[in-house]
Amino acid sequence: MSIPATDPCCDGQPGMLSVEQAVGQLLAQVQAITESERVELSTAAGRVLARDLASPIDVPGFDNSAMDGYALHSRDLDGARVTGLPVSQRITAGSVGTALQPGSAARIFTGAPLPEGADTVVMQELCRLEDDQVVIDAAAAPGTNIRPRGNDITAGSIVLAHGTRLRAAHLGLAASVGIGTLEVVRQPRVAVLATGDELVEPGRPLPPGRIYNSNRYQLQALLQAQGCEVIDLGGVADTFGATREALQQAAARADMVMTTGGVSVGEEDHVKAALEDIGELTLWRVRMKPGKPLAFGHIGDTPFMGLPGNPVSVFVTFLLFARPCLQTLQGCGESEPHRYPVRSGFNYQAKGRREYVRVRLEAEVAMKYPRQGSDVLSSVAWADGLVEIAEDTRVHTGDMVSFLPFSEWAR
Repeated sequence: MSIPATDPCCDGQPGMLSVEQAVGQLLAQVQAITESERVELSTAAGRVLARDLASPIDVPGFDNSAMDGYALHSRDLDGARVTGLPVSQRITAGSVGTALQPGSAARIFTGAPLPEGADTVVMQELCRLEDDQVVIDAAAAPGTNIRPRGNDITAGSIVLAHGTRLRAAHLGLAASVGIGTLEVVRQPRVAVLATGDELVEPGRPLPPGRIYNSNRYQLQALLQAQGCEVIDLGGVADTFGATREALQQAAARADMVMTTGGVSVGEEDHVKAALEDIGELTLWRVRMKPGKPLAFGHIGDTPFMGLPGNPVSVFVTFLLFARPCLQTLQGCGESEPHRYPVRSGFNYQAKGRREYVRVRLEAEVAMKYPRQGSDVLSSVAWADGLVEIAEDTRVHTGDMVSFLPFSEWAR
């Protein structure tokens, strides 16, 4: 696949794709991992289910009481008031009673199995005891306050579909049908390397003209949050040879290679050239801000994604492009994040690219961080989401805008 010379949807700017076009091209070039492994429920959180999970049992496995009260047969009720029903037994959750004798009641507690012969449960607030007999001050129809067998789940039904990213409720559901292990997709191995001779590792002295390597730690955390195994290859020198060798080594060890920096057009930006030398570049530059210089291609069969060098651009392009690719790699069926209409608390003019503005919601109004440069990482730490503004669009204070909370990407 070759890079399009001109995208007619992007005003004739060479090689520029819209966000939607870029995502579509990326996903078409990523193949799901087919390897799986079986893990304990206690370690399955965040993993992706590899096979549909069918329930081997009904849940609940028996008719049971939804209330603390008295189990009886509705035919023994005499209008709205019954006296003289002896309490023949006491059934707690986890125990099994005996068949209910006609004209008697059983003291029963929430979750306890309904005794044979009973067809209703009267909640205890509507009953009172008089000389070991229960007096009921209300009528009750058959089936009242009873949770029937299979009310939640029936045996053989699919309770979790393959492609589900497993969260707390999913693990609880698997446990509720007696499943102790789950077959999950093998974690994607993503090799990460950062380019730039100006980068210094945190904790070391900072020489003049150098900066600390924030992208390394930001990207590792983003990948781990997506359930990836990170292969940290550190930094690579700003030379064509070193970059070429590092990319080859990374591709041999990983399911995907991801870099930060080096994909622009500067003389010291060698990633794009090295990729074209040893592999194939299929996408470069997206019509958005921040994050225009996004590269994608393959080194052999291994997909490659080159994120920009500025830290805000890394964060935004990871959420918009790397995350859906990683979901596809894992066979994950998650949908794209929801966008929510909110009121703008700022004025803004988007020029020739779609823009993603870092904002924080205050009383349901989106407030913009004052400095929106792609180098201002504090804007991401401060914000709780992005406002998406279409190309060549002016936003005024009070307008409704499209808000993407960061929490949506963490679902």
